[in-house]
Amino acid sequence: MKAIIINSIVIIIGGSILLSCIQKTTYSSPIGYDFTKPVKYNMPAELNEISGITFNKGKSDRIYAESDGIGKVFYFSPGDKTVKYTEFKENGDFEDIAISGSQVIMLQSKGVLFTIPLAEIGKPQTTNLQKNKDILPEGEYESMYANDAGEVYVLCKHCTMDKTSKKSSGFIFQLAADGTVKKTGDFSVNVKHIEELLGVDKISFHPSALTRNPLSNDWYILSSVNKILVVADAKWKIRHVYKLDQNLFTQPEGITFDDQNNLYISNEGHVPQPGNILKFLYKKQ
Repeated sequence: MKAIIINSIVIIIGGSILLSCIQKTTYSSPIGYDFTKPVKYNMPAELNEISGITFNKGKSDRIYAESDGIGKVFYFSPGDKTVKYTEFKENGDFEDIAISGSQVIMLQSKGVLFTIPLAEIGKPQTTNLQKNKDILPEGEYESMYANDAGEVYVLCKHCTMDKTSKKSSGFIFQLAADGTVKKTGDFSVNVKHIEELLGVDKISFHPSALTRNPLSNDWYILSSVNKILVVADAKWKIRHVYKLDQNLFTQPEGITFDDQNNLYISNEGHVPQPGNILKFLYKKQ
């Protein structure tokens, strides 16, 4: 005779009871955040494929975003039902966006950085842009971060140079006032350490977004394919790896912080579900 109860299976055989528990996956959150309690902003159709988000100096009253495959800088306030944009007449696989000083930076997946004066955003269209190409090794790129000092960090998603190594390579550039960039250094993310913290023998790590916590200076690295959030210290040493609930983080492609240390993660949409931005309020520990 068998009796089934929630989350357990109880089998009674000859007076003996065998109990088999169904294990549930548990998810944790970075210190200061609760990933079970987001504020959710659904995106309009234009941003169904939202793949990057940022703020200007952390001011959360206006979000800047881009959509995969469209040469437009979108801008809107959290909760807006419609969005505005400035078009810059370039098509391609745009994967991340950042603002540094007076420039908006757009990352194309093939490793091209487009820079547009921030003063141009608000116009219907602009031709005032700088195209920085042939500055990155062969590969695919989705992750970028820039600070107010003009430092721009770009992290490989798939790079030929990393094919047989246990690392993801990254590159540092200095942004000039005219929108041009010059390489100043490099860094790497230790994939072997990520495997160790996850308790797996092998992982194909494919970063999809990058940002820096303004309070701790830790790096936050999203991998949509792997459904994980990696936290590294200022020198790129891996500190924590968090598994993400795929029911909430359906396709996490963008990440940023505001000046109150609140964390924002954007997800591309899948019909009938729209793209969205999830806001996680910071609570001091």
